[in-house]
Formats: sequence, C-alpha cells, structure tokens
Amino acid sequence: MKSLKELYRIGKGPSSSHTIGPERACNLFISEYPNAERFTVTLYGSLAKTGEGHGTGKVIESVLPNVEITYDTQLPVEHPNTMDIIAYQNEKRIGQVRVYSVGGGAIRIEGKAETEGTTVYDMDKLTDIRVYCEERGIRLYDYVFEKEGEEIKTFLAEVWQTMKAAVERGVEVSGILPGGLEVERRAKVLYTGCAPEESAETRENRLVCAYAFAVGEENAAGGTIVTAPTCGACGVVPAVLKYSQDRWGYTDEQIVCALATAGLIGNLIKTNASISGAECGCQAEIGSACCMATAALSELRGMELGQIEYAAEVAMEHHLGLTCDPICGLVQIPCIERNAVAAMRAINASSLAYFLTNSRKISFDLVVQTMYETGKDLKKSYRETAEGGLAKLYKK
Repeated sequence: MKSLKELYRIGKGPSSSHTIGPERACNLFISEYPNAERFTVTLYGSLAKTGEGHGTGKVIESVLPNVEITYDTQLPVEHPNTMDIIAYQNEKRIGQVRVYSVGGGAIRIEGKAETEGTTVYDMDKLTDIRVYCEERGIRLYDYVFEKEGEEIKTFLAEVWQTMKAAVERGVEVSGILPGGLEVERRAKVLYTGCAPEESAETRENRLVCAYAFAVGEENAAGGTIVTAPTCGACGVVPAVLKYSQDRWGYTDEQIVCALATAGLIGNLIKTNASISGAECGCQAEIGSACCMATAALSELRGMELGQIEYAAEVAMEHHLGLTCDPICGLVQIPCIERNAVAAMRAINASSLAYFLTNSRKISFDLVVQTMYETGKDLKKSYRETAEGGLAKLYKK
C-alpha cells in the first residue's frame, strides 16, 4: 500500500475525482509539454456526465492554456473517470495521455504501472496487520509510524489543522451555495441553535452534524478541505474528531494517532476495493469515511484492536449498496447531509463494538470485498452519473 500522503490530500473542493484528480493530471501533463501551444481534453464516463456540475472544466482551464474541452458520454471506457489529454505545437500532435481519476484525488496513467507514490506497507489485509501488531504489543498507529517514519506525524498534524480550520470557517458562514440549486448553508444554524431543554444526547447530535455540514458546505463552495478519503465524504472524520476533542479534551498529538489509524483503514479500502463513487457508488465514499471515523474514535477511546476492526466493519456493513446520485451533478444533495448521518453512525458503531466484539461473525476484510463486489453490481446510473435515484426524480 502507498503512503497516507496519497490518501489524505489537502485541496479545494468540490470533488476529489472531478477536480483534484484532473488538476493533478493536467499539471503533470503540462510539465512534460511546457512548449505546447494548445491542448484538447476529452472527458468520458462520469467525468463527462457530472463534470460540469463538479467544476471539472473550470479546473482544467485553470491549468491548461488555450484548451478545448469535449464531453463524451457515449464511448465505453475502462474506468468511469477517464480523460484524454493531447498537446499540440504548430498544429502537430506532440503528446497524448489517457488518465484515470481513481478516487480521492489519485490518478492512474494508462501504460504506467505506478504514477504516484511508492509502496510503504508490505501488508494489505487488516487481519494480517492485526496479527503483526498483537504479536508485538503495538497499536495500529504504531504500525503506521513504523512504516511511514516519524515525518508522517508532521503531515498528519497539518491534515488535522486543515480539518479544524474547515470546521471553524463553515460554522460561521451563511448564504447560498454556488451551482444553481439554491441550497442554503445550514451548519451555522445547527451550531448556534439550541433545542428547548436540550439533552446531552441531542447536543451531541446537533454539534457533530453541524461540524459535518460545515466541512461539506466548505467543500461544495470550493473551499480548502482534506480528502478523507474523498471530497464528497470530507466532513465525516473532522466532525467526529472535532467533537471528541472539544468534549473530552484529546490532545492534538492523540488526534494525530487517531488519524493514522483512520488512514490505515481508508488505505485498506482504497487498495482492496475502491473509494470512488463513480466506480462503486456512495458506499465507497461515505461508507469508507464512516469506517475511518469510527476507527479513529475507537483509537482515541483506547479500544482493543479487535474492537476497532469490528467498529470499522459495522460502519461499512450498514452502508452497503448506498448509491451515488448527486442532484444536478453537484456535491450538495444528498452529499452534505450524508456526511452528518455517517458521522453519527460512526459514533454509534464505535459504541456498539465496545460491547459486542466477541460475538461478531464478519471480518473487516470480508466486508470490504463485499462492498467492492456490490459496487460493481450497481447499475451505472447509481454510480455518480446523476442519471438515477434522486438525481433522476428531483425536479426544481
């Protein structure tokens, strides 16, 4: 598996697959052909069908000068997020590349085995990693630090500060999100509101959801967020960790350890299945984020490795089959609200695992495999094409 630096990416929303990935691809391509006079880009599959709403064209134009963009929704392609980039000089083609935006801002270039990062983890199953850690009496984050080196702590500290900043910005802003749906920002209402005789449980629900809405709305507005593991699911992990730090006083150093554990879980899903909504539906994005958040919280609570695994398994199991059907191709409805629901589910999954771990029957590795096969079985219209589900039935 690759470094967590390839999973947690700091960038601007609204879509890791549709903005961060294509932006990386264009920057890489223009660095190889700096003297090109013009470019053409053809978008296929989900990039073509939801690229306009996700801002794909705008981010391409911000990188490539004199570029012509074509949206081809008909040509069958290997991956649903496919793009061809061609460079010209003196009206002659001087370079061409096919790129797959595989989720979370990562890209894969056709004909190249590796395009980003090197392998730093020699195991890619949680079952094996658990055995390794238990034999040595170490935590999952110790395994991450052992493989990545101490410098990963500095990186994760930056990730955490970026996450917190997104929450803090988001709960202070009102107004309408861009895109034409006239969706109102609601994080501030949740954050400042208070129900009559509000119980501790209601307050927890309100604040966790406020934090998740805050980051989701920042993402939808093109703000700076962290893919965890994607832009569309970027509010789940920050919401759970920010609330936990506020309520129970966990230090930033403890949060860094929790982010390492969460990242390991996300990395396992990314390696053995997918974190791309275009490839496997929203279960791959929100489901993965929920797994990461509940693993992080369980780590903070000092739960045993088996309990952490069970919590992550529960989180994914009850997202199986979740479709990706963004209305108008925007990362707004139902995406933002799903971040809040998943954040609360992550807390519940951790609590459930604390008591019931010894009775479990399903491993985390098995549920990840199940998610991947389920995603492949979903109709294309339910995999980020904005052609099925809510996206099909909603009328302005």
